[in-house]
Amino acid sequence: MSNVIFTSPSKYVQGKGALNELGKYVEAVGKKPLIISDEVVWKITEETVESSLKDVNIDFHFVPFNGEASITEISRIAEEGNKAEADFIIGVGGGKTLDTAKAVADELEVSVVIVPSTASTDAPTSALSVIYNDEGVFESYKFYNKNPELVLVDTKVVAGAPARLFASGIADAMATWVEARATIKSNGEAMAGGKTSIAARAIAEACEKTLFAYGKAAYKAVEKNLVTKQVEAVVEANTLLSGLGFESGGLAAAHAIHNGFTVLDGDIHHLTHGEKVAYGTLTQLVLELHPEQEIQKYIDFYQSLGLPTTLEEMHLDEVSYEDLQKVGAAATQEGETMGNLSKEITADDVAQAILAVDQLSKK
Repeated sequence: MSNVIFTSPSKYVQGKGALNELGKYVEAVGKKPLIISDEVVWKITEETVESSLKDVNIDFHFVPFNGEASITEISRIAEEGNKAEADFIIGVGGGKTLDTAKAVADELEVSVVIVPSTASTDAPTSALSVIYNDEGVFESYKFYNKNPELVLVDTKVVAGAPARLFASGIADAMATWVEARATIKSNGEAMAGGKTSIAARAIAEACEKTLFAYGKAAYKAVEKNLVTKQVEAVVEANTLLSGLGFESGGLAAAHAIHNGFTVLDGDIHHLTHGEKVAYGTLTQLVLELHPEQEIQKYIDFYQSLGLPTTLEEMHLDEVSYEDLQKVGAAATQEGETMGNLSKEITADDVAQAILAVDQLSKK
């Protein structure tokens, strides 16, 4: 019998202007950080990061992130880190930047500090990365021995990012309780490698309750770059509650179907992680035989945030049934998290459920 498990970052800090205090919080972590960020995010955050680290006499080496959390990119940046003799990594940016930062830290056997520029995924707190190939097709999950040393979220920076990314984070977080409860029901394994703890269950449930209560108001505030109490609550749900809830609670069909979608070609690749997860969550609800009224509650919520709930919005309105079966095949392959819902679900079941979601959403 597997042990009950709960894992988390050593410290989580969130608030308006928190980035100004980065130096204070990383002072105990190391003295020679390698910073990874893409050009857009770095333009926004460079001055604050540099000033904060200068206050505590920390020099850093900067490496631009090229956009894909792939083995190629991880190896390139790790080599730079070796040359710079970095003693810890700071990742500043979105999900793929942060996943790459964690992978580089693992390669160099040093600690990692995570500074999300958006609340678009639940990647920041976890001891794992989602790895893609250079073309953006899902390859695998990469697991680490420990979680980030620090996750620092500046809600002013997050609220300044496009509202679409905020909505995507809500969609990713909305899958947390849906997938955790499926994992609990099937007595499946959490991503951290054990059974779901009472703590993880409570956190996953609180995540969904927070999103339904404050998600729409927070989204509207972020559209105007405002930081309200609702925004603070939803940023915490998107980042901390969802991160802890999925890692120690478990993933199931929603993320397996997201991974399945990555095998397709075309405009679907222009969608965010969360947008694909939203459709995957609805598909899981259909596979689980939830009442139409309950599924409609999720559909209405997603639509109020501009998230895709139809095949047309997923850029799949002209996709063949054969292609949907390919999605299903990838989602149900050996080792995928679909097993936490049921090991009996077939590729055809997934394809049919994807079509059923489209029909329900058009009503």
